Amino acid sequence: MKPLVEFPAPPMPPPPFPSLSAPVWASAFRPFYLLGALYAPLLMAVWAGAYLGAWGLPVSAATPLALWHGHEMLFGFAAAIITGIVLTALPSWAGTPEIRGGRLALLVALWLAGRLASWTTPWLPPLSVTVADSLLFAALFVMLAPQLWRAANPLYLLLLPILAALFGANLAYHAGIAAADPALAGLGLRAGVYAVIVLYVLKGGLLTPIFTGNALREKGRGDQAPFRAGLDAAAVVVVVVLAGLDLAGAPAHWTGTAALACTAVHAWRVARWQGWRVADVPLVLVMHLGFAWLIFAFALKAAAELTGVVAEAAWLHAFTVGSLGMMMIGLMVRVSLRHTGRPLALPHAMRVAGVLLFAAALVRLAVTVHDLGAWAVAVAALAWIAAFVIYLARFGTILVAPSVVRGSKR
Repeated sequence: MKPLVEFPAPPMPPPPFPSLSAPVWASAFRPFYLLGALYAPLLMAVWAGAYLGAWGLPVSAATPLALWHGHEMLFGFAAAIITGIVLTALPSWAGTPEIRGGRLALLVALWLAGRLASWTTPWLPPLSVTVADSLLFAALFVMLAPQLWRAANPLYLLLLPILAALFGANLAYHAGIAAADPALAGLGLRAGVYAVIVLYVLKGGLLTPIFTGNALREKGRGDQAPFRAGLDAAAVVVVVVLAGLDLAGAPAHWTGTAALACTAVHAWRVARWQGWRVADVPLVLVMHLGFAWLIFAFALKAAAELTGVVAEAAWLHAFTVGSLGMMMIGLMVRVSLRHTGRPLALPHAMRVAGVLLFAAALVRLAVTVHDLGAWAVAVAALAWIAAFVIYLARFGTILVAPSVVRGSKR
């Protein structure tokens, strides 16, 4: 009798979506950096085309183009990158469990639902758009609150009111759009920007001096500047005061004075970190450049309120395109390398991307201050798009592939 011969079963077709055990769901930076970096050039290209009159946008008659653009830059692009940064940093710095697998996939789905709602606004009831676009920060709050309550350092609890502020700011924006009240929608966007600035000052103000100290020790140039609790607290308080005055519509000289105080306090704080001593370490230098743009943004805000010599929008572009853009690209590269087990060696292509992003911020600011015209808007948009396309080309496959070696905490 011949032995039975078992023929191999035909291969199963691959699943339409990556399994929840795939590398992309192992850590939050992977899907959110990928989505944010994909969305950045898409959003900028579509907005720039609409701004230049090449095509229209799927927005309701009650949604001015500038508001839609601002909302998607803040609650679409920036929200993705911020979520990836925060959820990746907390396990290392606060000792919280990492959000991965199904819970991470849920957060990604909520982000995608918000983007779908924002792009189909004219065809959906306003309430459904509001709900779909507001769930991400609510879910983050619910997931993180129990973890942060158990964290050894209670300062990490400050993340919760920031998430609540972002949630409330987004609701205010949608309330303004639903009521055909651009002023209320704009106020919501401004509140969201201030919430991001507070997070930037808190977390960026922790990571930047630490990474600077690491670089100084590796170069044999000394050590990290010691933290000054009073100065660090003052850096947050002056921003909160500025936000309160600005959002409440306080007299211009009050708001301008608060912005001037922000400029001085943050210039003092950042100068103590001695970023010029690590100018030859690009991954650290880019973070200092981000804070330089932040200080410049506060100075522009003071000039706009106290003298009127620059447009009000100038400080917003200095922060969102310059400060936030530089810090994001720097952290995206650092985290993508470190947390996939690769050495912290900046690829040459990312040096080009950093220069392009810096140039985009300069040109966009020049457009606001000097009214250069449509050609300059197009140049700034193309430079921004190119920076994130370069990141995608260099790191896209890394984000979905297994780590080489599990990166150490840093």
